[in-house]
Amino acid sequence: MRVAVLGATGLVGKEMTATLEARGFPVDDFRPLASPRSAGTKVRFDGRDWEVQAVSPEGFKGVDVAIFSAGGDASRKWAPVAADMGAVVVDNSSAWRMDPQVPLVVPEINKKAVEDRPKGIIANPNCSTIHGVMALYPLHKEAGLSRMIVTTLQSVSGSGWKALVELEDESRMVLDGNVEAADERASVYPHRIAFGAVPQVGSFDDQGYTDEEWKMVNESRKIMGAPELKVDCTCTRVPVMRGHSLSITAQFERKISPSEARAILVDAPGIVLKDDPSSSIYPLATDAAGTDPVYVGRIRESLSLENGLDIWVASDNIRKGAALNAVQIAELLA
Repeated sequence: MRVAVLGATGLVGKEMTATLEARGFPVDDFRPLASPRSAGTKVRFDGRDWEVQAVSPEGFKGVDVAIFSAGGDASRKWAPVAADMGAVVVDNSSAWRMDPQVPLVVPEINKKAVEDRPKGIIANPNCSTIHGVMALYPLHKEAGLSRMIVTTLQSVSGSGWKALVELEDESRMVLDGNVEAADERASVYPHRIAFGAVPQVGSFDDQGYTDEEWKMVNESRKIMGAPELKVDCTCTRVPVMRGHSLSITAQFERKISPSEARAILVDAPGIVLKDDPSSSIYPLATDAAGTDPVYVGRIRESLSLENGLDIWVASDNIRKGAALNAVQIAELLA
């Protein structure tokens, strides 16, 4: 297949390219695309260096699949262009996720949705949403999920290269005793992220919720086909390089015991159960980093909700939360 990757020089774009190669995706012609400022740089794929082209209509000519990770503005501009040129666009931004004519897909959950794509665009969900629904959907199928209360602990890699550098710089400054300088270094986030936690991911609305929190609400409903699902979410940014964690309280239509939940999840695709708290075995973002699965553990009965479970989830936000899920979608088209 002829494959284009828009945003090929970015953190997620590079991971998409590596994932295409690692999974043996059938690529006959590879086209790395990016903004004009990145044109001429090189990316490594299939044993050779490929020159990055500035994105243009010609860059999508003859392309079968175009995988986008260049932000919402670029997706809104270029996804229709690529689709008009005959490509199927797999878009990693939030630009098209809630469009009723664009399927929002997690292959382990709703892979058949890719067949109905009138705009030629398939949306890749938000990273935290993917991790959450991967853990909850197998339980939802068995017991009927009615409510989810989620707190995310999101790594800085979700904000790209600049955030990784910022966390490193601030950490060194704090450890050297230059706390004031570390506070002044903050630019990606509204506050210093090193050795702290910031309860803001995205921009606030009039209700006091961020757009990241609304993604969890609306995308979870769409992916799982549960429009009446009740969702509360608080998204936080934490000083972790890579790998998101989620604390989830889930309520079901019928009682589901922790042992039944474990039995369901141990056989669920894409899930790895790590649940032996007595031996300090549970999902860790540091263990999840650089791996594909969604890890689930600390499964226990809710103390406050009838038919409720509390669970802990960790997964690599760049892999399953972005690049891997996008490539899995592309694989459905191959």
